[in-house]
Amino acid sequence: MNAPLLAVLLCLASAVAYAAAAVAQERLARAAVARSARDLLGNGAWWWSAGLNAAAALLHAAALRYGPLTLVQPLGALTLVAAVPLGAHRAGRRVAATEWRGTLATVAGLGLLLLPASGPAPDDTLTLAEALAVSGATTAAILLLTARRDVRSGLRHATASGLASAVASALTQTVAVAAGRGGALLSVRVVSVALLVMLFAVGGMLLSQRAYRGGLGAPLAVVNLANPLAAAAIGMVLLGERLQGGALGLLLAVAGALAAARGVLLLTRAAPSPQPGPQPSPQPGPQPAAAVPMTQRVAA
Repeated sequence: MNAPLLAVLLCLASAVAYAAAAVAQERLARAAVARSARDLLGNGAWWWSAGLNAAAALLHAAALRYGPLTLVQPLGALTLVAAVPLGAHRAGRRVAATEWRGTLATVAGLGLLLLPASGPAPDDTLTLAEALAVSGATTAAILLLTARRDVRSGLRHATASGLASAVASALTQTVAVAAGRGGALLSVRVVSVALLVMLFAVGGMLLSQRAYRGGLGAPLAVVNLANPLAAAAIGMVLLGERLQGGALGLLLAVAGALAAARGVLLLTRAAPSPQPGPQPSPQPGPQPAAAVPMTQRVAA
């Protein structure tokens, strides 16, 4: 089995695990049972979603060992595709026709993106200075995105989560490639980068948990758009990764990106509104008098 195909298979498994974790996190956020870090740590369901995230991250790390960022990161959008039927099943409803159209458009777009992105297995890695620079710039961007709290803070937290996940993936590739070479696993650079991976991975999960308070569709779509774009920028600027096929490859990548964006937009618009919860029972006590029409008041 060649390296790119193995990377794709590992990405598929990772996407399913990430989707299951996202559905679990969204249900927790909707139920408002985890409004603080202390509540999260004391909630068994959240630990289950954290375990799914950890398993997905390990599969993703393995994929990064065999495929470049420009190949692996776009496949992360399959998390949204897998989350749609999983979320519908958990909610006890059917998948809407618009959701299926969005799913097909996303898969078609990813297929076009994969053709020029299927390059050789990665060989270049980030230096410690590059890793620290990328980490610092990303941390600053995350702080700017999450500084304000308003009605759009959910999408900003989702963007921040996508950036954190992208950087964690780029740093993970450095650790994975270094480990595959042997003899450099315990170097200062690899250990330092591994610690940064843990910080950004946990930070990305907590940011997504905050974003899911407004629902699953739109935040997850934003995460899956911000993640590959940021990772592709890192891969092309710092790791020397390039799209294959020249002008044709670039044209396919643009067409795939547009199709995937259309699919993500359809999936976002098709996200069902949250079902209203049970209304509180009326409280005992004196009830207000019924309103009397004005005509009756005049007649009296």
